[in-house]
Amino acid sequence: MSPSITELSGSELREGLAVCLHVPRWVDDVVDRAPYSSLAELEEIARAAATPLAPPEVDQALSTHPRIGERASGEGAAAALSKAEQSSSASDDPALDQALAAGNRAYEETFGRIFLIRAAGRSRTQILDELNRRLTLDPDTELAVVGEELRDIALLRIPQVFDAYR
Repeated sequence: MSPSITELSGSELREGLAVCLHVPRWVDDVVDRAPYSSLAELEEIARAAATPLAPPEVDQALSTHPRIGERASGEGAAAALSKAEQSSSASDDPALDQALAAGNRAYEETFGRIFLIRAAGRSRTQILDELNRRLTLDPDTELAVVGEELRDIALLRIPQVFDAYR
C-alpha cells in the first residue's frame, strides 16, 4: 500500500517542492500549511502561494531552468523533469531550431532573462509562436506571464514528484 499524503514529512515535502519551483518563500509557505489531506489540497495551496511571484522570485526560479530548446544540465530531479517536459516539443527541423535559437537571443536582449514557457504539451512551432507573441509585450506584462508559466510548471510537477503519496 502506498503512503498517504498525510504521512509526508516536512523535510520530504520541502525537498519535493524545491524541485517543482525554486522559490524558498513559496516552499516555506506551502510547507507551513501542511499536513495536506490530499494531493488536490496541496496543489490548491501551492497555486495560491505562487500567485503572484515577485520579480526577484521569478529570477530565483529561472536560475534552475534551461533555455527552451536546450537540454537541462545535471542529474537531479529538476533536471530530469525539465528534460522530460522539453522532450515533447523536440524537433527534427533545423530551420525551426534556428528560429527558436534566434528568438531566444532576441528575448534575452529585450527582457534580460531567458524565455520560459511550459513546454509540456506544446509543439516546437507553438512555442516559437508564443515566443514571438511575447516579444511584443511590455516588460511588466511579460514578467507577469513568466511568473504564471513558472507556477504552471510547478503545478504540473507536483503530481509527478509526489506520485507515491496519491
